[in-house]
Amino acid sequence: MTLERFSTHRDALIRARSRRLLATTAFTLVLLAGPCSLPLMAQTATQIATMRSYDIPAQPLANALKAFGRQSSLQVSLAAEAAQGASSATVIGNLTADAALARLLAGTGLTYRISNGVVLVGDQSSAVTSGEPSADGSTMIGEINVTGQRTQTSVNSVNIGAERLEARNPTSIADVFRDEAGVSVGSSTPTSQKVYVNGLEETTLAVTIDGSRQNNRVFHHNATNLIDPSLLKAVDVDAGIAPADIGPGALAGSIAYETKDVKDLLAQDGFGGMVSESYNSNSRTFTTGLGGWAMQDGFEFLGFLNYGKGENYEAGNGGEVRGTETNLLSGLGKFAYEAESGDRFEFSHERVRDDAERPYRANASVVTTGRSWEPAYRNYKLDRDNTVFTYTDTTPEGWWDPTIRLAYSHSSVETPIFYNAGGGVGASYDGQGESGSFNGKFENRFALENGSLVAGVDFYNDKISLETDSEPLGYSEDASERARNIGIYTQARIEPIDDLRLSFGGRADKQWFEGTTGEKWDHAGLSGNASMEYDLTSFLTAKAGASHVWAGIPIAEAFIMNPAWNYGTSGPEVTTANNAMLGLEFHHNGFTVEGSLFRSTIQDARVAKWAVARANDNYDVETQGFELGAGYDWVDGFIKVKYVHVDAEIDGMPVDSDTGTYLTTPVGNIITVSAAHTFVDWGLTVGGDMELAPEYQDGTTTYAAYEVVNLYTEWKPEQLPHMTFRAEVQNLFNETYASRATYGQEFGNVEPLYEQGRTFLLSVKATF
Repeated sequence: MTLERFSTHRDALIRARSRRLLATTAFTLVLLAGPCSLPLMAQTATQIATMRSYDIPAQPLANALKAFGRQSSLQVSLAAEAAQGASSATVIGNLTADAALARLLAGTGLTYRISNGVVLVGDQSSAVTSGEPSADGSTMIGEINVTGQRTQTSVNSVNIGAERLEARNPTSIADVFRDEAGVSVGSSTPTSQKVYVNGLEETTLAVTIDGSRQNNRVFHHNATNLIDPSLLKAVDVDAGIAPADIGPGALAGSIAYETKDVKDLLAQDGFGGMVSESYNSNSRTFTTGLGGWAMQDGFEFLGFLNYGKGENYEAGNGGEVRGTETNLLSGLGKFAYEAESGDRFEFSHERVRDDAERPYRANASVVTTGRSWEPAYRNYKLDRDNTVFTYTDTTPEGWWDPTIRLAYSHSSVETPIFYNAGGGVGASYDGQGESGSFNGKFENRFALENGSLVAGVDFYNDKISLETDSEPLGYSEDASERARNIGIYTQARIEPIDDLRLSFGGRADKQWFEGTTGEKWDHAGLSGNASMEYDLTSFLTAKAGASHVWAGIPIAEAFIMNPAWNYGTSGPEVTTANNAMLGLEFHHNGFTVEGSLFRSTIQDARVAKWAVARANDNYDVETQGFELGAGYDWVDGFIKVKYVHVDAEIDGMPVDSDTGTYLTTPVGNIITVSAAHTFVDWGLTVGGDMELAPEYQDGTTTYAAYEVVNLYTEWKPEQLPHMTFRAEVQNLFNETYASRATYGQEFGNVEPLYEQGRTFLLSVKATF
C-alpha cells in the first residue's frame, strides 16, 4: 500500500465511519431481537450430535451424573431411589451426549429423557425409550431428545469443539478464535500468525497437537505453529492456570489442538469420504479438500489432503498487500487398531507446508531500515510435521487406565539471508532454521469414589538449530541449543462434597540445557496448581485458581543464534511464572453471565539476541485484566457477547510489539459479538460475528480503533443430505485495519500487514 493511495481513500473512510457504526449497531440489535421472538422447539439433529470431551471414571451414579452434567452442559435430575447402590460405567473420549449417557448408564437399567436442558434419569413414565422392554423388565435406553442446553463456560478455559469449528469454517488460526475476546491472533497471513491468550504469546504456553509437544521458536517473523484448521476437531485453551498433566513449561497456560479421528466420522463399521471446494473472491484463492475414512473389525483408517492456491489480497483501502498469496499444502493420516479387550493403538502423521513470496520481514508489509541491500520481499518455505503414537485402554477396569504416548514434532523455515556485499549492494546465501522435539509420557488415571487421580512421568528432548551457507562471510553461522527434561506429575480432580469441585496437582522437573558453545547446565524445580468451583446456588457458581510454574531455560530462536555466545559461568536464568484467577458465573434457562479477573507474572523470561553478550537476555512480564461475558442459547441458536481488557508490561514499562516478541503484545480492550440461528425446516443456518477494538492508549502510543463484521449462511438441503453449501462475507464494511495483536503498529517506520478488505467466501462440501 502506498501513502498516496491511502490518502485517496482516507476521506471516503472517514465519511463511512458513522455509517459503519450505525450499521454495526443495527446489526447487533437485530441479533439481540432474534431470541425474543423464538419459541422453544425440539433440538436439532446437529445439536444432538455435538461432540464433547468426556472424562468420567466409574463411580457412584449420583457423582457420575454430576460430572456428566458439567461436561455436557446439561442439568441432571436423578430420582433418589434410583441412585441407591447404583454405579456408573467409565466414559472417556469425544462423544455425543447420547453416546456418553448411554455408556454411563450401561447396565443400570435406568431410563432417561432430556427436556429444556434438564436430564431426567429414572423417570419411567416419561423416559424416551426404544419401546422394547428388556428381559428384566427395565426399559432399554433409546433415542435422546434434547430440547435445550446452555453453553459450557469456565473462568480460565476456552473449549472449541467440532460443531463450533464447523460453524466458523476457519481458513486460518485467526478464524478459529474469531469470537473469543480473550484470545488474540496477530498478522493477516497464516505463515506469520501468532496466538496470544490474555495478552501472552503462545510460546509462554504449553502447546500440543494430538498430545505432542510443539517447540517451534524458529524465526520471530513467522508463525510459531503453522496449522491448517480444516484438520482440527477441537481446541482447548487453559488461560493462565494449566493442570500438571498437560506437560512441562505451561508458564501462562496451555493450548491443546486435536485433529479429526475416524470415530468422529463413523459410529460403526463402514467407510466414507468427502470432497470440498472453496473460493475467496478477494485473493482469488481456490482451496480443494479430499478425505476418506474407514472402520472395520477394530481397524481404523483416515486420510485428509488440502491444497490452497491464490494471489495477493487487497486491504480495505483497495491497495494490494503484496506477499500475501496462498500456496499451502496440508495432510493428515491416521491408522488405529482397537482390540476386543479395549487395547487401542493409534499412529498419526500430520504435515503443513507453505512456500511463497513474503515481505522481507514476514510479519510486516514494510519495515524501513535504511539497509539498501535488503530487498522488499523474499521467499519463505515453512514446513511443520507431527508424528504421534498413542496407546490407551478404552475399557479400563479398577485402577488400571493407562495412556502411553511417544511423539516427534518438527518445524523448519527456509529463506535467503541478505548481507552487504559492498557499496550497499545486496547478496544472499541460504539459511534454514529448524526445531524438533522428541517427547512422550506414561500416565495412569486412578478412579476414585469422588473423582479421579492422574499420575505419570513425561519427557522431552528438544533441539533448535540454524544452518547456513555463509561461506561468503568468511565464517560459519551454524549453531544450535538443546534441552532435555524429565518430569513426574500428579493431578487430582475430585468432588469432596456436593456443589464443590476441586482440581489440584503438581510436578517436579529436571532439565539439562546445552548452549551453542557446548557448555552445559542442569536445573530442577517444582510447579503446583489448584482451582475450585463452588455452586453458591443452583444458578450461581464461584471459581478461583492459582498456579506456580517452573519451566527451566527456554531455548532461543534459530535465526538469532550465535555460535560465539557468552553465557557466563552460571548460564541463563531459569524461567518461572505465577498465575491467579477469580470469577463468577450465572446460568439460568439458557442465559449465561460471567466475569473473571486474571493476573500472570513471568520472571526471567529468556529472549536472547544475536550479539555475543546477549545470550542471557531476560525480562519480567506482567499481564492483568478482566473478562466479561453474557449469552443466551435458545433451541436452534445462540447469541453471546464478550469483553476483555488486558494491560501488559515488561520490566515495569508498557509493552510494544517489538519488545514483546515471544512474550506479550498490547491488547487493550476487545469486544466480540456472535450469533447464529438454524431454520430447521429449511436446513438453513444464518449467523455472524463482530470484533470491536476501541481506541487504546498505552504509555505514549495510541492504537487505532476498528470494527469488523462477518456474516455467513449455510444450507444443508433435505433433498441432498450429503451436501453443504456455504456463503459468507468477511469484513462487510471494508475496514482498513490491522488486528490489535499485529506487529509494528506503534512504529513510524513500519507499515503493518493490513487484514483483507471485503471478501466473499463460497464453499461446497460433499460427503458420502
